[in-house]
Amino acid sequence: MKRVLLPYGRRQLAVGVPDDAVVVEPAHPPALADEAGAVMEALAAPVSGRPLADLVRPGDRVAVVFPDITRPMPNRTVLPPLLAELERLGAGPDRVDLLCATGTHRPATDAEMAELVGPEVVARYRIHQHRSDDPDHVVVGRVDGAEVALDPRYVAADVRICTGFVEPHFFAGYSGGPKAVCPGLAADRTILEAHSPARIADPAATWLRTAGNPVHDFIRAAVALCAPTLSIDVALDAGQRLTAVFCGPLPDAHQEACAFVERTAVRRVPGRFEVVVTTGGGHPLDRNLYQAVKGMAAAERVVADTGTVLLVAACGDGVPAGGAFARLLAAARGPADLAEPGGAAESDRWQAQVMGRVLRRAEVRLLTDGLSDDEVRAAHLEPAGDLDLAVAQALGAAGPGARCCVLVQGPLAVATAG
Repeated sequence: MKRVLLPYGRRQLAVGVPDDAVVVEPAHPPALADEAGAVMEALAAPVSGRPLADLVRPGDRVAVVFPDITRPMPNRTVLPPLLAELERLGAGPDRVDLLCATGTHRPATDAEMAELVGPEVVARYRIHQHRSDDPDHVVVGRVDGAEVALDPRYVAADVRICTGFVEPHFFAGYSGGPKAVCPGLAADRTILEAHSPARIADPAATWLRTAGNPVHDFIRAAVALCAPTLSIDVALDAGQRLTAVFCGPLPDAHQEACAFVERTAVRRVPGRFEVVVTTGGGHPLDRNLYQAVKGMAAAERVVADTGTVLLVAACGDGVPAGGAFARLLAAARGPADLAEPGGAAESDRWQAQVMGRVLRRAEVRLLTDGLSDDEVRAAHLEPAGDLDLAVAQALGAAGPGARCCVLVQGPLAVATAG
């Protein structure tokens, strides 16, 4: 028996697994010695296109987009050197709007925003948290017949700069890049089309794939209608320290970042496993059950049919209660209802659809402090209780020869059965 440490909220949990269990983690390169310096260097020497100094003119209004509280983006590392360079170029706090790309997620509290970007940035800059249900989105064109409507502050800016963190994504291929704008700054109707049941059900809407992926294809085309002037994507290690910075126009910078992450995040494992232990990725990725579905989707790639997935996720924000995802879970009679691609396009259905697909393949047991056992069962999952015991019971029930796989970082490493 060996012990493996798993990220769980802001701390770690240990789980005992058989000595022959396959433990999967990303192969992170070393963190950059000078993270702020690396950001400045990328701004001066982008992967393609012109440096930031050539893009900002006197009097320009600048919009800087940054990820919300659900992403492990080190905004407090990336934003200060970027904002300092903008100020040097004449775009100080009076000329810059910081736009928090929330998509359909809830806005941050004042305390959460101070933690997210730093109190100094909060004190000096205007920060707008996007609301997808605001009525003032600006239509910039159409994709596949659907309106693309974006935040007016972004559309009106003379210079638009997007920042993001690139990780494998369970139906968009990769995060970062254009996702900062769509769904990050898009109206509800645009987000629903990007995440429509038909797009999510397409087998090409999956990890590591961008070209030919109906979700990413829509997002990329939508953002091209009002493209950012500059995109800054970063890759991170397990401590959320920068391992690489990619700056330039889309799609060039994002493609470079995706290629880098693929080399470090993809791991081949020997076949499928009767028991897979996975995580939500720790804080902030496991702040609620909605986000923790990504950990389930990571396990789906390597769990055997009728196997068991043991998900470890703090879920400090609950499901969250009162949201569309909670309503969809409550209305579903079982996995088939959740997975049904023929349902109407509505907020959070994409997450319910993926969760239902996983539950059709395997039983999912959840270890969490954020939900009661009754709430876990109401979400069509089973409480895990003691994690060591849950692993032993699942292996015992699977019978002789049952194998175990541990996805330490959950969705941050893509295990591929082969």
